[in-house]
Amino acid sequence: MLADAIVVVHSLIVVFIVGAVPVIYAGAALRWRWVRDWSWRLVHLAAILYVAGESLFGVPCPLTVWEDTLRGRRTDAGFIERWTHRVMFYDAPSWVFSTAYVAFAGLVIMTWIVVPPSRRKNG
Repeated sequence: MLADAIVVVHSLIVVFIVGAVPVIYAGAALRWRWVRDWSWRLVHLAAILYVAGESLFGVPCPLTVWEDTLRGRRTDAGFIERWTHRVMFYDAPSWVFSTAYVAFAGLVIMTWIVVPPSRRKNG
């Protein structure tokens, strides 16, 4: 059951990392102040940089390792690779995912420039 909880948390992190970008752009267009909150944006940037860094340096994600340990298995496939394969029956080499993570990190960095965060309070 704990392994399943880890998958849910891992999935929510993925949704946060991927989903935040369109929310930031939509929020900027709709003048939502909270999408420019510096702390929230820093957490988002740190999350994708962590994922991209793990991938580039070949470091397995701690959540994937923890889930694998609880399920009594160990694979070299990362969380996204494993679940993409399960959902889409598509297999890709690890470098494809590393490239995607780094490209997405670049998009998040570009988003900091296009929709810059603000340190002022969003009262």
